[in-house]
Amino acid sequence: MKFGPVYKTPKTLLNKGTGFLSDYSHSLNPYTGCSFGCSYCYVRQMPVSTFRKEEWGTWVDVKKEAAEILRKELHKAKAKGKVTIFMSSSTDPYQPVEYKEKVTRSLLAVMADDPPDFLFVQTRSPLVRRDIDLLLLLKEKVRVSMTVETDLETVRKHFTPKAPPIAARLKTLELLAEAGVPTQATIAPVLPSSEAFPDKLKSLVDRVCVDDYFMGDGSGGKRTRSLGIRSLYEELGMEQWYDPAAYRIVQERLLTVFPGDKVLVSQKGFAP
Repeated sequence: MKFGPVYKTPKTLLNKGTGFLSDYSHSLNPYTGCSFGCSYCYVRQMPVSTFRKEEWGTWVDVKKEAAEILRKELHKAKAKGKVTIFMSSSTDPYQPVEYKEKVTRSLLAVMADDPPDFLFVQTRSPLVRRDIDLLLLLKEKVRVSMTVETDLETVRKHFTPKAPPIAARLKTLELLAEAGVPTQATIAPVLPSSEAFPDKLKSLVDRVCVDDYFMGDGSGGKRTRSLGIRSLYEELGMEQWYDPAAYRIVQERLLTVFPGDKVLVSQKGFAP
């Protein structure tokens, strides 16, 4: 069952960067909930999701007056010291509702006027290309990290049927790079991929981050295990990829194509 978005006015937008995001002063989520509903998303196991009756992926809260709230909070935060922002930690800032609502775009406009020291934009959506004009205003103070967990569309459809196609994400990385926006490809979580994957990325980005459930879900893989993700690998006959060492397969393939300092693992790849 599909629900329309709910509109809420938050008291605050900037949250203190903690845990996996402790390299950042703040995290920023334009929405609560995410309609991509990826099977392995660790947010399914977090209070923001478990307190809701609706299934993760079927609901989204749109944050009203977000730009005005951020403008005030950003000004205050900058007066106290360095401000580095991770957008977003528990939603995709460019999920489908953003086409109409433009909350993320309004937040970028605020930050283009009053830039933080650094902004990291994490998405799996080609919609980010719409905002190239604002991203360019942030110059070297921004990096767009595009999730590309695999180069195999059959694998993508199996694990994340509602997420954008891989080809569209790769094309977006190409367009961002051509425009001069700093980017990286983020293989997170590592899904089964082909040996040709690194070559497909080589012409698009000069920096890659690799992460998996065991390092990146904030619980050593426990949150993901409780989602029954292993069965999705078994259905494909690829359970060897559901293993704490599987990321090394991809890492080693990448290192044949990229310099060692441009293949980052887990938290380091997301740091400012």
